[in-house]
Parts: sequence; C-alpha cells; structure tokens
Amino acid sequence: MSSKDSGKQESTILGVAETSVAYGPDVADSADTLAAASNPQYRTLNLARLAEQGMLTQEGGRSSVAEDFRIIKRPLLRQARASGAEAIRHGNLIVVTSAMPGEGKTYCAVNLAMSIAMEMDITVLLVDADVARPSVLKVLGLPPEPGLMDVLLDPQLAMADVILKTNVANLRILPAGRSNKHATELLASRAMSRLLAEIASRYSDRIVVFDSPPLLITSEAHALVGQMGQVVMVVEAETTTQHAVKEALRQIEACEHIHLIYNKTKSFPGNDYYGYGYYD
Repeated sequence: MSSKDSGKQESTILGVAETSVAYGPDVADSADTLAAASNPQYRTLNLARLAEQGMLTQEGGRSSVAEDFRIIKRPLLRQARASGAEAIRHGNLIVVTSAMPGEGKTYCAVNLAMSIAMEMDITVLLVDADVARPSVLKVLGLPPEPGLMDVLLDPQLAMADVILKTNVANLRILPAGRSNKHATELLASRAMSRLLAEIASRYSDRIVVFDSPPLLITSEAHALVGQMGQVVMVVEAETTTQHAVKEALRQIEACEHIHLIYNKTKSFPGNDYYGYGYYD
C-alpha cells in the first residue's frame, strides 16, 4: 500500500486479491436460527464459505488480505474520528468506487466493511448504492431485499425497516432495493441528503461504507460521491488505463479526501510475499 499526500487529497494504494465465487443458500446454526426467529431483519452470513472464497471474515485468521485491509482502514478511521479543526463533514461516510466496472470495488467495499466490523468500539453499515447493478447481497450469499431505493421512494418506510442485522456482531447491511429509472435524481435529492445526514449523525460510533457505481459509466456515482466525506477509488492492476484513472479523479477533484486501492495485484516491488506494500 502506498500513501501520498498532495494538497488536501490523500491517495492510498493497496494490493489485494479478488476471487470469483458461486453462491448458494446459507446454513444457519441453532443460535442464528433463534436470532432470525426473533428478528425478521436478521440474516446469517455463511462465514466459512466466504473465507473459503478468499473473503475477509472474523474467523479467517491472519492473512495477506486481512493485513491489507488493516492498513487501508487506519487512515479512513482516523479521518472519520477527527474532531475540532481537523473534523471532516460526513467523515464517517466512505464511498468505494472505480473508474470502470469489474475493477473489484464491491469486493473491496465488503472486505473494508468486514475489517472495520472487527474494531472493538465501532459498528459499520454497508450500503449497496450501486442501484443499477447491485451486487453486495450476491457477494454475501443473500437474496435481493428492499433497501435504499425503497426508502427514497416511500416516505412511510423507515430506514430501520430495511437495514439487515447479521451474525457479524458489528455489521449491518442496507441493500440497494428496487431499481428505478430516476435513480440519479433520487440519489441527488433532498430526501437522500436528509438520509445521509441522519446516517452520519445518528450513531457517533458508526462508519458507513457505500458501494458506488463506477465513475465513468453512470451518472449515479457523481450524485453520490459529492455527498461523501471520504472517497476510496479502486484501480485494477495492469488493466485500468492511466487515462481512465486521471479522468475519474478529474471528475471528483472537488472531493478533498481521496484514497486509491490498487487491486488484483500479484506482486509489489520491494515485498517478498504476495500482499501489499507501504511507502511514505
């Protein structure tokens, strides 16, 4: 992982691996079954299967991926918790995006949320805001559910009605919900601004990670990124062109706190093992 400070923008480069997986139904143990019976918003994640597919879990032990995300989350958490003159507006709202599809942004968003959930005094809400092509629930092995779009479309529907609790104690999930042809306008609406303000301020110990659409493909990403305190842009190693990266960064140049994740790398100069590198 590389960290460089240029003006007000911080860039963080991280090498991680991505795995393509096939998903099936989860198998809940007795404790999870009881929890689900008493709470209709409770969902059981098959952590063993996620770990087998290379995803980060609390039971996964020490791995290169776990170490990658321990490093990448530190500056994000530090800025989210900043106070006084260094406080960032909506600093606890972190959006994960990319220039183009297929660069691994959902993989990074889910693993970042999982890593943050391991903190002792923080809860994390993982929001699937890629409303045109939602994939967070698929990655986690869950079926589609009502979520963000439903709350924006129905004033009578509370966010608490669609947030899912999980068997990861500090992890909550807000699905994308139903698709809508006016998704860009909904994400740029006053209702969305009010929702983000509520999410950012209601729980002081909560970090919110948004999986966003790609910047160069959809207009929804711009409506969303502009309202976030911190931006994480995923760059696919040896695939994403320099032009695409520069154009994506140009489109979000008004954002002061931008981090880069260098994803799908198989080696990093200066390291003896597969994983990450850190440079000042």
